[in-house]
Amino acid sequence: MPVPIPRQRAIPAVESGQAQAASPRGGSAEESVKDASPVGRTPDTAGNTTNKVENNTAHTNLTLLLIEDDPAGSPIVPDMLDQAGKPIRVRTARNLTEAGRLLTDDVHCILLDLALPAPGHADPEDELAVLKHVLELAPRHAVLALTASGDAERGAEAVRVGAQDYLFRDELDSRLLSRAIRYAVERKRSESAERRLAEGRLRAQENRRLERGLLPTPLLEGSPLRFAARYRPGRSRALLGGDFYDVVRTPDGTVHAMIGDVCGHGPDEAALGVELRIAWRALTLAGLCGDQLLGTLQQVLEHERADDEIFATLCTVDIAPDGRRAGLCLAGHPSPLLARPGKPARLLPYDNNGPALGLLPGARWPRMQVELGAEWSLMLYTDGLIEGHIGQGRERLGQDGMTEMVRRQFAEGLRGEQLLRAAVNEVRDLNGGELTDDVAVLLLDRVP
Repeated sequence: MPVPIPRQRAIPAVESGQAQAASPRGGSAEESVKDASPVGRTPDTAGNTTNKVENNTAHTNLTLLLIEDDPAGSPIVPDMLDQAGKPIRVRTARNLTEAGRLLTDDVHCILLDLALPAPGHADPEDELAVLKHVLELAPRHAVLALTASGDAERGAEAVRVGAQDYLFRDELDSRLLSRAIRYAVERKRSESAERRLAEGRLRAQENRRLERGLLPTPLLEGSPLRFAARYRPGRSRALLGGDFYDVVRTPDGTVHAMIGDVCGHGPDEAALGVELRIAWRALTLAGLCGDQLLGTLQQVLEHERADDEIFATLCTVDIAPDGRRAGLCLAGHPSPLLARPGKPARLLPYDNNGPALGLLPGARWPRMQVELGAEWSLMLYTDGLIEGHIGQGRERLGQDGMTEMVRRQFAEGLRGEQLLRAAVNEVRDLNGGELTDDVAVLLLDRVP
């Protein structure tokens, strides 16, 4: 935060001979316009585009709006120069109505006489009513309060209310006022940048908390299965994409796992994915499974999607309480990968793959029975893991390339979180950079 300028007794403008003669014209506002070089090149620390008032200080000379009830009869504003030695433009207004008309985007600072009559609706006991009105009228502009000599208490209160600084009426000279204007403008710029930065951080924190809260918490209490998941949204700076997954254990001991992908990558698709995940969990806990569950989910999607062309792929697995068998339903989704000791990792059958949700009214999704064995690892994933490119060419990794990669990583002894981290990182490296599609990977392990 800039340090306030010291209060020093200055030579009054009238005594110094630097006072600018005011026009004798009465009843109208006036403006003195002079060329000047750019000033105020303070960068925006928030990294955002500043408003017009703040940007103007970097491209044009400073403009001061003086609000004083008798500018013609009280020449309090001397000739002023900016830091480049060029004149500062001055506009004058006798009342708040004129001030509102002259308060355009090219005004950088307001010099307000606190002795100005307050608006009619203001509290007559409030000595700073006129200042509060100006601050509401010009929230983006720097404001200097002008008060009587020795009335430091009122000036300090003006700063507390929102002015950038205060000045004594009979102690103004060109050097002091020019410096105060530049200081007020830069302080306002700094305050605005800090406020935007704080607001941006707060929004980012709220978004992260919200998005983390929307990611699932697996319900596997009482199950011997081990769970791991990896999630990487395709949208820049997002924590949640259109991919979704979940795992729950029902009272009969069956473990249900699901992974899905809403077409698209925006926030609407992410929101729809969350709705489908929550609906899947509720329906699963209510006892629905297989074709009946997927048909109900399709109804949810049809009611919640913003466009009739939106669809979602889905893979559901229900693992028997003994952990040796599973039912598999595929709705336009890639088949899971199964790895067992002493055998190469392979994809589960996908011959009876049904259509994606939202494509065909009245569609059916057959449930296939698969044998898992006594010890196994089952990996569910979205197409973001297999659609990345290999190097600079047009070739993609594909399911065969992913299967070979996971086989090798299993042979190297990778399991759980380590395996998923290595898989996603290798796919990204093969792609030559970040993947553009969302990636979700879920791994369930059974170790006797």
